[in-house]
Order: sequence, then structure tokens, then C-alpha cells
Amino acid sequence: MASDKHSVKMEGGTPLNLAGMVDYQEGSVVSRTLLQDETGTLTVFSFDEGQALSEHTVPYHAFVQVLDGEAEITVGGTPARVKAGEIILMPGHVSHRVRAVKRFKMLLTLFKTAKAQENS
Repeated sequence: MASDKHSVKMEGGTPLNLAGMVDYQEGSVVSRTLLQDETGTLTVFSFDEGQALSEHTVPYHAFVQVLDGEAEITVGGTPARVKAGEIILMPGHVSHRVRAVKRFKMLLTLFKTAKAQENS
């Protein structure tokens, strides 16, 4: 997975274009972390068609908001098609996988809650 190293200046009260923060790259998954601290992370991704993140499990709840295109997101063995403008929850401790049906961009919001950490 490639990481987009361009800095994003995030200031309170300033609107930002999420989909424009990360470009598509042929044959790749590209990510840009917008926020990372003890409470969680906010990361924008672009996936070229057919690219995927393999099945894995994390101890935290995560939301995927599709910004552009279409993905197949499998949560607990059940696949779902998620399109631009839609959101899906990936609960902590439940396996999940992300695959680009068409090239797509997403915002991943990961919550590191005390309750989720207690269960890990």
C-alpha cells in the first residue's frame, strides 16, 4: 500500500474536499492519514479497481464512508456492496475485508474506545 506523503493542513472551521486529498494510482491502494492520536484515526484511501485489503480483525470499531466508486466490504463473512455516499460499520473484533469492485475512495474512521480495548 502506498502512502501519499503530501501534508494536509487541517484547521478548525475550514472545509476540505476529502475525495481530492488522495489520488488514484494504477494497481495500488493509496492512503493519507488525516488524524492519528490516542482516540483513533481518520484516514482517506484510494483503491484502483481490483485492489484489496486482506481479511483482518482489529479490536476497534471502524466506519467506512465511500466517497467515490464502489467497494465490496465483507464483515464477519457477509459481503456488501457499498457505493459513493454510503457508509458501513466494521465492528471491533469482527473480521473484515475491503475490495474495489470499481476504483473507489473511502474515509476510514477508527475509534479506539475504552470498551473496545477492554475486550481485546
